[in-house]
Order: sequence, then C-alpha cells, then structure tokens
Amino acid sequence: MKATPLAAVMALLAGLILPAQAQDKSADKDSLSMQQLLSEVRQGRTRDAQDNARREAEFKADAAKQDALIADAERRIAALEGRSAQLEGQFNANEIKVEEARRRRDERLGALKELFGHLTGAAGDLRARFSGSITTSQYPDRQAFLERLIAKMNDDTDLPTVEEIEQLWFELHREMTESGRVVKYPAKVGTQSGREIVRIGLFNLVSNGEYLAYDSDTRSVSVLARQPDGYTGGAEDLQAATAGFTPVGIDPTGAAGGSYLKALIDTPTLVERWHQGRTVGYLITLVGILGLAVAAWRFAALSALTGKVKRQQASNSAGDDNPLGRVLLAGEAHANDDVETLELKLGEAIIKERPAIMRGLPLIKIIAMVAPLMGLLGTVTGMIIVFQAITIYGAGDPKAMAGGISSALVTTVLGLIVAIPMLLLHTLLYGRARTILHVLEEQTAGLVAERAGR
Repeated sequence: MKATPLAAVMALLAGLILPAQAQDKSADKDSLSMQQLLSEVRQGRTRDAQDNARREAEFKADAAKQDALIADAERRIAALEGRSAQLEGQFNANEIKVEEARRRRDERLGALKELFGHLTGAAGDLRARFSGSITTSQYPDRQAFLERLIAKMNDDTDLPTVEEIEQLWFELHREMTESGRVVKYPAKVGTQSGREIVRIGLFNLVSNGEYLAYDSDTRSVSVLARQPDGYTGGAEDLQAATAGFTPVGIDPTGAAGGSYLKALIDTPTLVERWHQGRTVGYLITLVGILGLAVAAWRFAALSALTGKVKRQQASNSAGDDNPLGRVLLAGEAHANDDVETLELKLGEAIIKERPAIMRGLPLIKIIAMVAPLMGLLGTVTGMIIVFQAITIYGAGDPKAMAGGISSALVTTVLGLIVAIPMLLLHTLLYGRARTILHVLEEQTAGLVAERAGR
C-alpha cells in the first residue's frame, strides 16, 4: 500500500511540533528550580544575620557580667590586702610581746632553767633505758608518762609540776630497786593473756619453765623460738618456789639486750652440726658406720677364734674347727717327713689360715686413712661455696662468713671423728690377730723342734 503526499506532510509536521513542546516543558522546570534556590539563599542569609545578632547580644551581656565580676574581685583583693596588713602588724606586735614574756620567764626561772635542762636529759635517758628494759612488761604506763613529761619540758608555754618531777625521781629509783628483785606478775605472753611471769631482776623473764623474750619495738612478751638446753628445769623450780634460794640460769647480759642468751640458743646442736656437713658429711658417716660394723664383726670373730685356739691348746687331740687344730692336723699328716718338709708344710698351713684371721682389717685401715681425706674434701668444697657467697654479697657481715667457714670445717671434724676410732680399732684387732698367728707359729715351731730332736 503506497502513502499519499498528504499523509507524508502530516507526519513531518508532527515530528517538528512534538520536540518543540518537550523543550518548552524542560525550560519551565529549570526556571522553577532556579527560583527556589534563590529563595532559599535569601532565607539563609536572613537566618545567619539573625543568629549573628543574637550572638553579639549574648557576648555584650557576658562582657558586662565579667566586668562586674572583675570589679568585685578587685574590691575583695583590696579588702584582703588591708586585712593582711592589719594581721602583719598584729603579728609583729605579738612577737614583741612573746619575746618580752620569754625574757621575764627566763628572769623568773633563773637557775631552774638549767635544772629543767638536766631533767629533760635525764628523762630522755630514762626513756631509752625503759624501752629496752624487761621491767616495762610489768610497768607499761611509765613510758607514756615520760613521753608527756619530755613534751612538756620542751614546750615554751608549759612547765612540769613538782609532782611530775617527783614521779621522775620515783621511776628512776624503782628501776634501781627492781633490778635486784625476783617477782611474779600476770602479763600477756604472745596471744595468751594473764599468764604468770617470773622476772629475774633485769636479766630474764620465765614462765612455765620457758624463757621469754621482750620486744622493745612492740613492747610485747613472747616465748623464745628455741629454749637453752639444760636450763629450763631451773626455771620451772623458780616459778614453783615460794621462798628460799633456787638455782636457775640467768643471762648476765640481759640488761644490755640478752646477747649471751641469743648466742646460746643460736648454737647448733650436734644433729644440726652433723647436717651442716651435707653430702660429704653423710658419706663420711656412712663410711664410719661401715667401719664400725666391720670392726664389730671382726672383734666377735677374733674373740671366738681366740677362745677356740685356747681350748685347742688345752686339748690333747687336734680338731678342724679352729686354726690351731688345722695346723696340728697338717703336722700330724706329715709327721714322718723330714724336718724341712714338715716345716714347709706347717708354714703352708699357717699361710692358709692367715687370710681368714686378718679378714676385714685392711678395710678398717683404709677407712681410717680415707675418712680425713673425705673431711678435707668437704672443707674445701665448703670454702669454695663461702667464697662464692662473698663474691656475690660481699664480706660486710663477718658473722655470716664465720658461720659459713664453721659449717665447712664440720666435715673435717667428722672425718677425724671417724678416723681416730677406726685407727684405734684397727690396732686393737690387728693385735688380736697377731696374737692368734703368734700362737700358731709358736706351736709349729714346737712341732718342728720336736721332730728334729728325734
């Protein structure tokens, strides 16, 4: 089907009209958006102007308040400066009055000022003495009195009374009196309250057969962690006694801190000394026990052999249950041989018996020789440890260094303790063995002489 000329013209007009209408609509929309943006910009400027005006008004109001506060602070500073000047003048006037009062006081005191100085010194010395004295456990309130008295005498505005001065003299006199008394009184010992204590002058405190310690720092009484051996019995007798004399051990250095008692209780026991030898000491002890066991065994064996040999000497027939009997049996077996052969056979029989008789004795001799060497080894190793400790910690504490050297020498002592008895036991046992061998040699010599005389 063909298109007509009229239809083609209409289509062309339609294509031209429709794009034009679309362009008009787009232009109208752009114009509307620009108008809205312009309106919003104008409104924003108006709001910013209003905010700036409000902030400026607030700033001016705050500035006025700050000016008022500054003015008020300046008025207060001026008032305080005036008050300070007034107080400074009053302080200076009071200083003059205080100096005048002190001058008048010193004039009135006169020689008493020197007396109060001596009293202050005496009270200070007495306070130091009471702090370490065991009598404070019986009279604990006197420390507080001395503190108050010293504080009062060091004060410029107060003076001690006559009663307080007399109390100071009384406390000094009471301490002298109590130094020679043995008294009983209840006191707190550790956590136990009301426990009866016996105070022996200024030397020791005992209770229930135990020696007590007084701690001057905490002003408390406690039982010694370790009691001195051999003295607790006297302490029990003293607490049970009501009159008369009771022997009891006291520390003569008790008034000076009890150094002797501390040294006594710190002295190691024999068991503690033995443990100080450590491994080498234990080995020496083990070797010593082995030597004693061997010595006891050989002592019993040689005693039995000696008895058998004596019985054999008294018997007319030879037996094989003892060395002498076996030697005699060997002589009887070769009784018809010549003298030289008989002598050789008897010597051979004695040589056979000798190991059994001398058995164990070389071991005892070796132990006697080795024990001191082991002790020396322990001492050398201990000294090495001591000098290593000195290298690390220094030699500032002589007591610690002496204690380490003492521990090192324990092994030497143990070695000598083992060696000396072992040497004596070896000598004793060797003598018994030589006695048996001498009997055998004597009997064989008799047999040879008898055979040679035929």
